[in-house]
Amino acid sequence: MVKQLDYATLTRIFETFAAGEPQPKGELHHTNAYTLLVAVALSAQATDVGVNKATRALFDSVDTPQKMLDLGEEGLIQHIKTIGLFRAKARNVMKMAQALVQDYGGEVPSSRAALTSLAGVGRKTANVVLNMWFHLPAQAVDTHIFRVGNRTGIAVGRDETAVERAIEDHVPARFQQHAHHWLILHGRYICTARAPKCSICPIAADCLFTEKTL
Repeated sequence: MVKQLDYATLTRIFETFAAGEPQPKGELHHTNAYTLLVAVALSAQATDVGVNKATRALFDSVDTPQKMLDLGEEGLIQHIKTIGLFRAKARNVMKMAQALVQDYGGEVPSSRAALTSLAGVGRKTANVVLNMWFHLPAQAVDTHIFRVGNRTGIAVGRDETAVERAIEDHVPARFQQHAHHWLILHGRYICTARAPKCSICPIAADCLFTEKTL
């Protein structure tokens, strides 16, 4: 495992990310907090592209928990059957909608504890919603961030929770809001799992990866 990068290096790295993409955006299509929550829950073990294709028509008519309940589980399945684990996800989305209507007045709650109490919502999903919709500096660590954090030294940890904590503890505060988006995009398009594009990487000079493909 590489060592954790120091403050000055992290500042330089995130200044580079910010210069390249000042306002990074998530790639899941949504229209409000509820459709974002559903999209992120559906994206587990699926691609954003695949989820966007499946939810395009769905979100045109279903954008509240009550409308999801009115659609029903079988109706939802017809929209999302191209997504992996669609039956289990459909069950969870319906349970989630029921809880939101019964316990939260049909609104998406803005606390991690409340979000993770919903069916199909883990810490990562909760953090995405807290970050993207409620603009909190929550760090949603996926496989891309876990890889990039440990490979480069940006956020070192043995599991996703440890990497999340490393980002919160070490990345300068002014970069916390967008940190997870910069890292996801970097992992998705530059620091890929196989054959990382080190020759065009904007942070290659500060990265601790010993097997650079320059």
